[in-house]
Amino acid sequence: MIFKLAWRNIWRNRRRTLITMGSILFAVLFASFMESIQKGAWNNMINNVVNYYFGYAQIHQNGYWEEQSIDKAFPLVDSLQHFEQEIPAIGAVLPRLESFGLASTGDQTMGVLIVGIDPAKENEMTSLQERITKGDYLQADEQAVLIADGIAEHLQLGIGDTLVLISQGYHGINAAGKYPIKGFVHFGSPELNKQMVYLPLKEAQWFYGAEGMVTSLALKIDDPDHIRSAVREVKAALPGNEYEVMDWQELLPDLVQAKELDSAGNYIVYFILYLIIAFGIFGTILMMTKEREYEFGILVAIGMRRLRLAGIVWLEVVILGLLGAVAGILASIPVVLYFHQNPIRFSGEYAKSMEKFGFEPIFPAEFNVEIFAVQAIVVVLITSVLALYAIWKLQRLKPVEAMRD
Repeated sequence: MIFKLAWRNIWRNRRRTLITMGSILFAVLFASFMESIQKGAWNNMINNVVNYYFGYAQIHQNGYWEEQSIDKAFPLVDSLQHFEQEIPAIGAVLPRLESFGLASTGDQTMGVLIVGIDPAKENEMTSLQERITKGDYLQADEQAVLIADGIAEHLQLGIGDTLVLISQGYHGINAAGKYPIKGFVHFGSPELNKQMVYLPLKEAQWFYGAEGMVTSLALKIDDPDHIRSAVREVKAALPGNEYEVMDWQELLPDLVQAKELDSAGNYIVYFILYLIIAFGIFGTILMMTKEREYEFGILVAIGMRRLRLAGIVWLEVVILGLLGAVAGILASIPVVLYFHQNPIRFSGEYAKSMEKFGFEPIFPAEFNVEIFAVQAIVVVLITSVLALYAIWKLQRLKPVEAMRD
């Protein structure tokens, strides 16, 4: 009965109800779209950087990540390669030998990251073979390189051309070699796309004079929710004074801070948006309580309990908020779904400025039920709190004065 009365009351002034619902609809639509674009863009960025190369966790010799010197390489013993069999969350262990060097052809030179990989295992985690834009993938026993598209463009290289690599090897030995280019790979992250050069692991170990050694082991973890537990188990299995185990947030603190800063800016926008909507809802409550003072006075005078009357009024406001939130969710679902399937792609100067900061100029929308649910919960909380004013007003109501007014 109480719900039926509340439902009828909100439609007594149809225009006011529709205007209030429209303002809530707009707020939910705008907030859902903003959050889905922000989360989608950051998830795409993290996926490009983390899943395309770094992995969700890595094992190094103690102190390697601070210095990142090839002198911090360690022997690739069998006990380090079996974590995928011992820890269910780990799908694979990828050995890598990494160091910086110079890539040269003719009179052109640029700095690159030279990485020795196990081609089969690398492809299992990072799908490197699928990102080949031209040429073929590496084999474990050949003397050839894969290079990123950005390097090929800068040095004006083609498939089959010779690339000269120069670096400093393990414990200061000279590292130099000439390799035919077998293929080009493309990364979503502009930074990776301008510096990656891949060698088969055995060839890289010969190049650096580090036979049987690696600088890092990347861990393939399929479920991001299991990262922390997997890292804890790996740490427990390793001597703490010899190795460091780091998850992606420790590996890329700048990326985490940038995401937090961007999220904080969005929270300010959400606060202003919902503050405006709150004033609109509060205005509706003020008008509703003022227009119906005579009605409230009569109901209290004939014996209706103030608490029951307050419950009906509170329910009216909450129903109004829920209707607006549901309408906003229904309106935002097709919009978010469209931009999820058709990401926003930037071009021109804006795209170039984004690439300078390491962002791929693509903003896909994140289609997640949680985004819509959060907006509905926020609206219900706002309306529930604002409805307390009507309850407070009813508790102070004097029936005689209300009926006279």
